[in-house]
Formats: sequence, C-alpha cells, structure tokens
Amino acid sequence: MIRYCLALLATALGALAAEPPTKRSFLMLGGVTQIVDADGKVVWKYPAETRDGCVLPNGNVLLTLHKSDAYPGGAVIEVTRDHKVVFEYKGTQAEVNTAQRLPDGRTLLTEAGDHPRLLEVDAAGRTLVEIPLQCTAKNPHLQSRMARKLPDGHYLVPQDRLVRELDATGKVVWEYRAPASKLDNRTFCALRNAAGHTLISLTIGNQVVEVDAGGKVVWELNQSDLADVPLTRTTALAWLPNGNIVFSNYEARAPRPKLVEITRDKQVVWTYVDGTKFGVHEFQLLDADGKPLAGALR
Repeated sequence: MIRYCLALLATALGALAAEPPTKRSFLMLGGVTQIVDADGKVVWKYPAETRDGCVLPNGNVLLTLHKSDAYPGGAVIEVTRDHKVVFEYKGTQAEVNTAQRLPDGRTLLTEAGDHPRLLEVDAAGRTLVEIPLQCTAKNPHLQSRMARKLPDGHYLVPQDRLVRELDATGKVVWEYRAPASKLDNRTFCALRNAAGHTLISLTIGNQVVEVDAGGKVVWELNQSDLADVPLTRTTALAWLPNGNIVFSNYEARAPRPKLVEITRDKQVVWTYVDGTKFGVHEFQLLDADGKPLAGALR
C-alpha cells in the first residue's frame, strides 16, 4: 500500500514538473506599439504612440493614437499589417482615450477636452451616438480612461477617481468611487463579468479591486500581496476565463515586469520583461495564431 501511494505521488509530482510554463502572446500599446509572440519576439510594429487598441478578427489592428503633428487631437485608426489605414477618426479636442470595435461594426471612442464625450462612429467616421460625459476633472487626461461598452448596451467609463456605468441615454446607473489613499487612487480600467462583478485598476495607488453590484470589495490586490513584484502604476487589465488576472505595470523598467499574470490566490504564473524604456499603457492577449484570446475580458 505504501509503495502504491508513493507511486501515485511520484506520478503526480512528475506531471507537475512536466507542465510547461505559461507563455503569452500580446499586442502592446503605449510608447511603442507592437505584437510580441509567446517566445518574447516582436513580430509586428506600428510607428506611433498609442493609448488603446486591439487586434481585430480580420487581422487588422485598431489603434487609439496619441496626439501628434498629424493628429493634433489624437485619433482612432484601423490599419492592415502592412500599415495601410482603412479606417480613421480624427479627434477634435485634446485627446482620444478609447478604441473598441463593437459587434455591429461601429467603433466606440472617447474624446477629452472642453466637451468630454463618448462616441460611437460608423465605418465612415460619422457620429451615430454621442453622450456627454460628466467629469470631475478639468485635466483632459483624467476625464476618461479605458471606456467599454457592455453586452446590455450600457457603458463603463473610468474617469478620475470614479467608475461610472451609463445607460444608452448617458444616465449614471452605477458608480464606484475609489477609496481615499495617500497615493491618490485614480481609476484606469474597469471590466464587468457575467456575474455582475467589476474588476478595476487603481493606478498611482497600485491596487486592483473586484467589487460586486453593491460596490463592496470582494477581492483585492495590493503591494503587500506580491513581495517579489514591485507595483508601479497598475493600469490595463485582462480577466481570463480561468479566473486569472493580467495587469500592466506602467512605469516598470527592467528587471521589473511590465505585465504580470496572477491566480485568484495571488500566485504569479507569468511575467513579461523587456529592456525598453516604454511602459505598457494597454494590452490585448492573443492566442497561438495571433487572434484575440477567446473569453478574455479587456
């Protein structure tokens, strides 16, 4: 019996030892815009600074561009892999901070400036939906961050120290206010799962919190949870079907990881480190074929 138990234990340990390490491919958005494969090799680049974006099912890439001489108000563009622009929306204010391609082919974006607003535009760049955003901040950079449209037609909009859920008319139907902190908590990303819980990154404060429909914190990540991973402005998030969470460390520079994947019990299972000075503002996880990772919320 003892020999049998030892044999089972050896088999189990062998299986664990043989389990390959987690590898991730992803689209990186920020000071550099590039796709990195699972071996850490850069396989595609775009010569612009970006804020948000995603690889589309057709292989093209949707990008939110930082303001530049060509786009003084920022922009959202869709490009082919050989950099041909096939869709363009030029920002009309200080910044454009979101890009989400919707199932009906429209593109969701937010503009920040004197008249902060959320827009849905068609393939020709014509505005089909316009919702003025109520903002507590005059600084355009804080008026809206990574906004997302939900399956029920509502919108989640992180802005300054709040996350607001807006209905189709722009009415605030839910709100989460970041707790007071010496590090000045500001919301950056908000993801809503099928259970109605919302995962929120609190940049500067270096926290990630999961709250229920009533706004109660049911899970959180703080620096004290990750002794070996210094948190340096938690920004973008991905919520995986297995419950794992990937977050970006915006100000991390080597040897600190720029992307970190953790389990629900806060065990680190994957990190990404590179030698560049550029932070990861947003990211999208991809599968082995370079397509959006199925089931990942972002």
